[in-house]
Amino acid sequence: MITRDAEQTIHTLLRGFPIVTLTGPRQSGKTTLARAIFVDRPYVSLEDPDIRLAAQSDPRSFLERFPDGAVLDEVQRCPELFSYLQTRVDADGRMGLFILTGSQQFGLMSSISQSLAGRSAFVELLPFSLDELSRVGKVPPTADAMLLTGGYPPLYDRDLAAPFWFSAYVTAYVERDVRQLLKIQELEIFQRFVRLCAGRSGQLLNLSSLSTECGITHNTAKAWLSVLEASYLVFLLRPHHANFNKRLVKMPKLYFYDVGLVTWLLGIRTTEQLETHPLRGALFETMVMAELMKSRLNKGERPQLYFWRDSNGNEVDVLAEQGGGVRPIEIKSGKTLASDAFAGIEKWLKLAGPSALAPALIYGGTDNYRQNNVDVCAWEKCGQVLGK
Repeated sequence: MITRDAEQTIHTLLRGFPIVTLTGPRQSGKTTLARAIFVDRPYVSLEDPDIRLAAQSDPRSFLERFPDGAVLDEVQRCPELFSYLQTRVDADGRMGLFILTGSQQFGLMSSISQSLAGRSAFVELLPFSLDELSRVGKVPPTADAMLLTGGYPPLYDRDLAAPFWFSAYVTAYVERDVRQLLKIQELEIFQRFVRLCAGRSGQLLNLSSLSTECGITHNTAKAWLSVLEASYLVFLLRPHHANFNKRLVKMPKLYFYDVGLVTWLLGIRTTEQLETHPLRGALFETMVMAELMKSRLNKGERPQLYFWRDSNGNEVDVLAEQGGGVRPIEIKSGKTLASDAFAGIEKWLKLAGPSALAPALIYGGTDNYRQNNVDVCAWEKCGQVLGK
């Protein structure tokens, strides 16, 4: 088993909360991690119809089967349990009794916020990070290979080509979850919508354009996108709130949590295709953004990541709030840096003043060095940038 960065965070939270809720996309390793932490406690999956029926019909008796706690997997399938869990942990008084896991934010978060407020901490577990893979020598050999593979755990513990796995994943989980949440009848149209989103990863999100191209209404596109967010497939990066008296872009940027899924959705299957693909830069940016998200979420922190772009086209890919300041981070997919690579950072630094922290640039090369007072970081180490 590859050690997860979130493991220490969960152990810490279990000392101060009776429950830790572990969420994230399907197949990101939630169950494996929860069982590794609670190795000596019972495990039950509420995906199993007989177990779910027992929990729904008599939740009090169901919980009494676990006097010293347990791992309760896919708890969004049985929201009836949450009120009884509240009574149970309040009466017991011990910390670290239960780990709950779930793959959907809809329902799960609202139910826990209502019933288990103050009793459960939350950790969001995404697919493997580059740091996690690096510790066991499993980082793909090149950036392009990483863009094709992504970080989903099954791709690193099975002898299975990525395209075959992603095909099964989309059919078994993405489409099933969406149908459960939205009752979509025209699955073909939704599949087109997901692929159109993939083509926009790393770009400003224009919902009107997206809905028109897909042939659906604006409200339908908004609802479908919310489900993709709730299923931990995509996230939105918001523009930073400091405007420096400038006109700023107000639309968010769309990203997928896993770049391997994006390349599969786009029909890219080989590194040769990727080398000349017009979206390679956006795919590289998607990978780096996901790594930055993982570095924050694995510590149990809110990401607090933004971007900056003004009406004149000046842009910084990432602004990371940390320690009372803001760190600008630029992302370049090339292995060498052009003379204008630092232009966006330099423009922002002139406007930001004392709130600016040491800038960084993540690129497609393999060396780490300092240039123009900017920390230049290789793609393999990009998840460590926010730790500096």
